[in-house]
Amino acid sequence: MGAIETQVTWQYVCKVTEIPVLGARVIERSSEQGGNVAVFRNDRDVVFALLDKCPHKGGPLSQGIVFGERVACPLHNWTIELKSGEAVAPDVGCAKRFPIRVDANDVYIQM
Repeated sequence: MGAIETQVTWQYVCKVTEIPVLGARVIERSSEQGGNVAVFRNDRDVVFALLDKCPHKGGPLSQGIVFGERVACPLHNWTIELKSGEAVAPDVGCAKRFPIRVDANDVYIQM
């Protein structure tokens, strides 16, 4: 019996340079699709993607301050790890993370 192959689809988002340094760009999705996704860029041009919703009170992470590989939620200043979506202790919770790929300055996301 053969293995079932799973097709991975990557959706083009934008050029890395179209995401503000230490900021984010929002991919709008309906609530049925799970809500908006925030695509972040840090000061080393590393790109990350999280559900645009803080695990604390649902604040828009895309409007937060990016520093290193973290973002501070604009509502209550919770710090979220961009690599994992995990809240930094003592806070507890996780924002959904989306796989990102950068190829020749083009950003792709797997949703």
